[in-house]
Amino acid sequence: MSWFMRRGLLANPSMFLLGRPGLGKSTVVRRMALGLSGYGVHPLIFGDLKPDYVDLIKAIGGQVISLGRGRGSLNVLDPGESIRAAARLTGDARSRLLADIHGRRLHMVSALVTILRSAPPTDREETILSAALNVLDDRHDSGTGRIPVLGDLVHVIKDAPDAVRAVALDRGDINRYWDITENLEASLTALLGDGRLGGTFARPTTEAMKLDRPVCFDVSGIDDSDALLQAAALLSCWSYGFGAVSAAHALADAGLEPQRNYFLVMDELWRVLQAGRGLVDRVNALTRLDRQRGVGLAMITHSIDDLLALPTEADRTKAKGFIERAGMVICAGLPPAEMPQLAQVVELTEAEKRLLVDWSTPPAWDGANGRRADPPGLGNFLIKVGSRPGIPLHVDLTAAELEVNNTNKRWNK
Repeated sequence: MSWFMRRGLLANPSMFLLGRPGLGKSTVVRRMALGLSGYGVHPLIFGDLKPDYVDLIKAIGGQVISLGRGRGSLNVLDPGESIRAAARLTGDARSRLLADIHGRRLHMVSALVTILRSAPPTDREETILSAALNVLDDRHDSGTGRIPVLGDLVHVIKDAPDAVRAVALDRGDINRYWDITENLEASLTALLGDGRLGGTFARPTTEAMKLDRPVCFDVSGIDDSDALLQAAALLSCWSYGFGAVSAAHALADAGLEPQRNYFLVMDELWRVLQAGRGLVDRVNALTRLDRQRGVGLAMITHSIDDLLALPTEADRTKAKGFIERAGMVICAGLPPAEMPQLAQVVELTEAEKRLLVDWSTPPAWDGANGRRADPPGLGNFLIKVGSRPGIPLHVDLTAAELEVNNTNKRWNK
């Protein structure tokens, strides 16, 4: 963000970070978040699976929101701050924000259906969802005062209102309507509590996100074996968080709130991309940030293979676009097999390739101290901006940072 704002060294304030596990990817992002917070930029961690960022966000006075089975819920139909912001706006600004709210809710419901099915909903089903959301808004605008949940959306589809039947193209035959909507209704019902996602996104939001401080969505309570729920949690946090940022900037543009800048962290990108065909489109839509929004973005994954393992060539091409569009790419140690694929999207000299491969060397055994030595690449990174020569760097932690960077507390005695 500093390179973009102060010196114009980057075309946009975003970065893509990749490298083998255990070499300090989260550490360098925590360092950036901490430094930026000192300049008044709020770090926003949209889905912390380890957790890697909870202690840091608490230490700098931020908000930690816990999600998962038996913890907290995030209603995917809850516009959060956006609906309150829309109430304070007028004219075109209000219309644009309301359209953004509708689009994000449609996007998120479709994404959850995609995760459940491992395939996206059909064009007809998305049109039905859009019409049903409009009907749902009309019903709740009439005085209920309650934010709708997914169960309410299912009831709208079951009620078969004229507006939904019209886009379903049932030709005036209610039995045809039931046939058309049966699969969609079944998928939505599976999200209500007894299905694989456990209702985490179908109940009222337990804690609303605040816009005037750092925020971390802690989803570390979701087990690694629950891959679908992890992917759904990350995508839901990203969508909800990006919506909140849009609302904050709409209020700032109208002079109703101070202008705030944010540093958005999207970690474990691969978990979402590999959860179902077509999800790369959902993430792609989220990450196309306008640089005028005052937002810096960090996308993090283990390797470029995470992007190339997607099922279709179209998805693989779009996923590589995440790296190609990033203002800078930061690499930790990577194995030799990664170099040909990485060189397709990042210009690397032979010396830079050797450096990254050397940093990926497994750690040796330290016989003198009776323990495993630190990996050769621990804390080492290479910054690449376009075709410019890479800048190698090493991250050393200050004494003040040691506690918030201790991510192995359960192993400490």
